[in-house]
Amino acid sequence: MRIDIVSIFPEIFEPPFSRGVVRVAREKGVVEIVPCNLRDFAKNSVVDDSPYGGGPGMILKSEPIFEAVEKLRRKESRLILLTPQGSLFNQNLAKELAAEKHLILICGRYKGVDERVSNIVTDEISIGDYILSGGEFVAMVIVDAVVRLLPGVLGDFSSATDDSFYGVILDAPYYTRPDTFKEHSVPGVLTSGNHRLIRKWRRKEALRRTFLRRPELLEKANLTEEDKKMLEEIKSGKD
Repeated sequence: MRIDIVSIFPEIFEPPFSRGVVRVAREKGVVEIVPCNLRDFAKNSVVDDSPYGGGPGMILKSEPIFEAVEKLRRKESRLILLTPQGSLFNQNLAKELAAEKHLILICGRYKGVDERVSNIVTDEISIGDYILSGGEFVAMVIVDAVVRLLPGVLGDFSSATDDSFYGVILDAPYYTRPDTFKEHSVPGVLTSGNHRLIRKWRRKEALRRTFLRRPELLEKANLTEEDKKMLEEIKSGKD
């Protein structure tokens, strides 16, 4: 996979992408991440202007963005504008993007981006209902979420498939040594060695955590009959 990131601050990406899972993916050649300086495509390096109709703030101009896209775009490119007005990013979208060969991420800045840019993108994406200084931070989140799903990046792919949101619901709680710490002990089932019971316990605790913390996720979850039974037990308090 190749990911091009169009930004007025391309240097911001090197530190986070030189660590952790993204670094591993780059070193293995699984992903190529190329920050692109938007100013290189602007006349006299000017990338913004005041909005028509007046008002505070500056707007990223359409011309340099169109020029950058013209250079970077391929037949298989998926072109994404990172904007607060976009669709909410989630794990399903991360899986969808991980199946692509080429992503181009356009980082918004200032008051916004010239609306005409919407005519050339395939997606507009937001990571939440809040305002950041720019799309660079959004790009970091999306890249990390997508890259860890690429084949060959994680040593054990179940590390990704077991995570919260991969299957819609939240993940189960996890423990590690020591068995007892500050009078709090690890649930006995986890030290039993019975993997069938452990899988069942983790599934039930994942359902419990989702029910207590994010119940709206259960409406979208594909629950089995056993899941539904466990959920009823959780709701009734009989477990």
